[in-house]
Amino acid sequence: MRIVNIHEAKTHLSRLIDRAAKGEPFIIAKAGKPLVKVVPLDAPVGAAIKRFDFLVGQIEVPDDFDTMGAAEIEEMFYGDK
Repeated sequence: MRIVNIHEAKTHLSRLIDRAAKGEPFIIAKAGKPLVKVVPLDAPVGAAIKRFDFLVGQIEVPDDFDTMGAAEIEEMFYGDK
């Protein structure tokens, strides 16, 4: 993705907006630090969002998931007591 500084963005704003509207988003940076991302309004907002419900009903998480293997892990760190 193209990164432009504020001065370049102000100088070429119309051209940059036309390109963004055609599907070429860009980032405006200040002193090399990205500040904003310019994308077309019809760009899919949720495209970058990961869904966590895509396996609902297909897998089960055990009730002891957060403690599974705790004894083995403790033994690896501390050895036999």
